[in-house]
Amino acid sequence: MKRTVFIVGLGLIGGSIALSIRREHDVHIRGFDISEEQLKVASSLQIIDEVASTVEEGVKDADLIIFATPVSKTEQFIQDLTNYSLKAGAIVTDVGSTKRRIVDKAVCLKEKGVTFIGGHPMAGSHKTGVEAARAHLFENAFYILTPAKGTDLRLIIQLQNWLKGTKATFIELTPTQHDRLAGAISHFPHVIAASLVHQIAKIEGEDPLVSRLAAGGFRDITRIASASPTMWRDILLHNKESLLQLLESWTSEMDQIKTLIEEENASAIHTYFQDAKDFRDGLPVRKKGAIPSFYDLFVDVPDHPGVISDVTGILAQHQISLTNIRILETREDIMGVLRLSFRSEEDRERAQIHLQQEMYDTYIL
Repeated sequence: MKRTVFIVGLGLIGGSIALSIRREHDVHIRGFDISEEQLKVASSLQIIDEVASTVEEGVKDADLIIFATPVSKTEQFIQDLTNYSLKAGAIVTDVGSTKRRIVDKAVCLKEKGVTFIGGHPMAGSHKTGVEAARAHLFENAFYILTPAKGTDLRLIIQLQNWLKGTKATFIELTPTQHDRLAGAISHFPHVIAASLVHQIAKIEGEDPLVSRLAAGGFRDITRIASASPTMWRDILLHNKESLLQLLESWTSEMDQIKTLIEEENASAIHTYFQDAKDFRDGLPVRKKGAIPSFYDLFVDVPDHPGVISDVTGILAQHQISLTNIRILETREDIMGVLRLSFRSEEDRERAQIHLQQEMYDTYIL
């Protein structure tokens, strides 16, 4: 008899986990989502085998229960499980970006004879919805597991075996350690990006030209500010302690650079940027991290009719898919630039090779 997996939340992450499990295990996958449309798409794409009309119905006899829902909803669902009939020995996990509050909440499940192990696959996409789900979404990404203290090691291994089709690198952290690190590398940068956008919005009230000037590089470095406001509201409230500490440190950091500027300390300012450059340049470039990467390739092109179709034609000839193409403004030292975005590092490398063979100058920033 096939084992049953129940997934609550059939968006990009939930759908991708379902596909990754299916490619390694012969299972029956049951799904639930508040969106009827997402359920229909998931069924038509054979991401799930069965639609559950309620969470209570879906958890019955399930060997593995996965909550791929916003962290505030996951907390509520975990509380609801205490009132449902659950299969003894089942494993419950989630994919939320914060862990301490959820793991603490899940202590209530011990009485039900099931084990909760927090999870956070640190990968994503700029696309949303179950139609964008891919089995390979988590390949080479870090998948954080945050079991409660005293969790049976065999059950942690069992969950990793369930998720081996993700082809992710599993790392075990305490919930507190996870929230501190995720706060620094993911949650806090989203706060900074949103703050920068707010600053420009205020300047626009004085000089509307700022929006036109911000359309290039500024828009790129603040792209994460376009993420779901509801999701980030919940994440910030769930990771309150870590973020308040980070904000305090950030204020001190800004005071430091403010002092250097006031004192016109050229040497110290240079060192400040040099140290940042050295550390940033030393970060891994091929690993997937908490913030989805852009795989962009820049192509110098002449101002000539048909040049864009020539570039895209070369890519199509070699079956390389684009996720986005943008014409950057012409600069004085070159004729023009195309910015091509790809789904993966491999696609970008192949594109660079074939375009260079056709005498196009390409570069990666």
